Amino acid sequence: MLIYKFNGGPVGLNSLAVAVGEDAATLEEVHEPFLIMQGFLMRTPRGRTAMPAAYQKIGAPMPPTLPENPQSQLF
Repeated sequence: MLIYKFNGGPVGLNSLAVAVGEDAATLEEVHEPFLIMQGFLMRTPRGRTAMPAAYQKIGAPMPPTLPENPQSQLF
């Protein structure tokens, strides 16, 4: 959903929860830690963003604007 509906993000937690039909707290406490540990998702001040590993996992083309080092976008 994050990649196809929100173009990889950033997107807020509540918007993402509504889009997938899940409670925001469940996403944040259950799903998000796993996705972050696997390198598929990153939390930023602007919202959740899909990482290159997520695009590779589902076989989606990576957008040309995806930063090479997303950690540099945090500050």
